[in-house]
Amino acid sequence: MSGPRPEPGQRLGVGVIGAHAWAESAHLPGYHAYDRARLVAICDTVPERAHALAAKFGIERVYTDHREMLRDPDVQMVDVCTPTDTHLPLSLDAIRAGKHVLSEKPLAHDAADAFMAAREAEKAGVRTKLGFTFRYSPAIRQIHAWIKDGTLGEIYHVHGLEQNSQFLDPYYPLRQVTQGADFSQLIPSSIVGYGSHLIDLVRWCVGEYANVIGSMSNFVPERVVRGYGEGLQRIRVEDGTVALAEFASGAQGMLQTSYIAVGNYPGVELRVYGSKGAAVARLVEENGVAETLRFATPDQVEFRDVTLPESALPPGTTLNTPWPELYYRNLVRHFVDEILDDAPAECTFYDGAKSQEAVNAIVQSYRERRWVSLPLYPDEHQPEGERA
Repeated sequence: MSGPRPEPGQRLGVGVIGAHAWAESAHLPGYHAYDRARLVAICDTVPERAHALAAKFGIERVYTDHREMLRDPDVQMVDVCTPTDTHLPLSLDAIRAGKHVLSEKPLAHDAADAFMAAREAEKAGVRTKLGFTFRYSPAIRQIHAWIKDGTLGEIYHVHGLEQNSQFLDPYYPLRQVTQGADFSQLIPSSIVGYGSHLIDLVRWCVGEYANVIGSMSNFVPERVVRGYGEGLQRIRVEDGTVALAEFASGAQGMLQTSYIAVGNYPGVELRVYGSKGAAVARLVEENGVAETLRFATPDQVEFRDVTLPESALPPGTTLNTPWPELYYRNLVRHFVDEILDDAPAECTFYDGAKSQEAVNAIVQSYRERRWVSLPLYPDEHQPEGERA
């Protein structure tokens, strides 16, 4: 792929859209710490927010209109870190301006729109990356490596969880509810916000989904909903999903997402069971430690701890680094290197579309009370420039 690049030896110019808490705790520390990235600009509709983060991270320019930022020739890559409904239009604007794009997940509510964005990026010759944070956990990446090099053998079962108690309190405002949504109908939520991560992780490790079926439930009937006043609203939002999956490889899977399961953050667990071994990555911050990794073999079935080498972590971090910064520093480093070194693409908008396709299939299975086969969009294929 072509796309804009700095002169050899120069840093990649980055412009960030969105100056909210996640940009401050995850995205911006990643660029600030990486010596191959240059924080050129930040854009937010609230100038005070943008100026505050510009001062904190040494960002050169502040914009309040993203279209002006896209005209800045020093911005070669755009990072979209805004509310969900804006991910797709902002990403498309950046692609059409000829910029490489990193977008927070999910890229779109419907897989068809996400596939369209992947095609637009291919046509424009720019690179993309989805903010699937947990792909950049050192423990998860080690499990992926063990699967690819055959250490775990043939994969039989995969279990994936993303669950915590972020929205257990009905007075903690629920975000990302579309204006005009019908509160009387079950609104998919944890399967979108958490499930897009989890479904991507499992697909990355085990391969393409063949069939899925899911159960979705609302457990907290009234909530404060951002954008709908300060009082409790009666809303049937999906707080938890449990799904079964069959994979093209023949493996079986179980997945669970929940906003209301008590426990620490972020609450991601991946368990993979193969013919030669099993591995469990637990991304649950406890006692200041971000994650753990355990491994078992047929001749030693008791799981034992695995300590990863320092080289598995982004430079300057340890497992005591807060998990948003730990994982995003890894993610940012990979994307900047992919662009500057013309390295193979990973975790692209196409991967985001495939994740959304599986989310859509699980929702469809719940509504129609049946197994749903994938792909839902058989004519969509990975862009040629992303194939290994």
